[in-house]
Amino acid sequence: MGNFSNKNPKNSIWGSVCSDREWDFGNDSRFGNDSNFDPHSKFNHKKPCKVCKSHDVSACKCNFKAPERELAAPLNSDCVLVNSVVGSKTVQKVAEATFPFTAFAPVIPAGSTIVSVAVVPNLSGVVRNTTIIRDKVVNIGFIPVNITVTFLAPGATIPATAVLATNLPFQAHTDFPGACPEDSVIEPPLVVEGIFAQPGVSFVTGTGAVTTDAILVKIVLRTSITVTRQVIVDSHGGICDVNDRRCESTTTPTTNTLPST
Repeated sequence: MGNFSNKNPKNSIWGSVCSDREWDFGNDSRFGNDSNFDPHSKFNHKKPCKVCKSHDVSACKCNFKAPERELAAPLNSDCVLVNSVVGSKTVQKVAEATFPFTAFAPVIPAGSTIVSVAVVPNLSGVVRNTTIIRDKVVNIGFIPVNITVTFLAPGATIPATAVLATNLPFQAHTDFPGACPEDSVIEPPLVVEGIFAQPGVSFVTGTGAVTTDAILVKIVLRTSITVTRQVIVDSHGGICDVNDRRCESTTTPTTNTLPST
């Protein structure tokens, strides 16, 4: 370091960056006579700041650093917890049910000719319950629908309509080799791929009688299923399971009663 004198802090054995004239407290071109500083003010006995007129922009080199962030509690491990993907695949689900003519309002007369069936699904009201068993993902749920049937009653010449608001149940089990009960499942919203209606399907009534005065309604749905598992990764890339016994087989099968909403 240079040998700085008391007379001028900027004077050293290498000379001065600024001349004595430039370091005095006289007029400066940046403040000049038009300065906002009153020359007659009692506070103006010296210049508000020292001014160096050096044109050497490298005379002062400043390295600014943001203050270090202090953690509330220091980390005691260089390991991280991540989700490992066991598997991911696109799947289809089929929601369907058969409804007798008597389920509609007004009741469709027996022997009527079905002209058309309009099915409007309510995707925002879908209920899904998902469970993982060893190597499989089981999905059970239902989708709300509004069904409007246009029909010709026996002997009638003018079509009439009947409606039904109900739920179409669906269920699916998807093979996922390596999946275990304590894994997690990610499923995006269902997408409707097709809507189908088939009149004349046999239906067993509550009294045990079989009738063909019924309509089968089917909706094909598409989604994807991704199974993930929490694992610990160390600084060398080593991986270990959070629960190393998650895939141990049980002696009794999984039995779940799923919620209705």
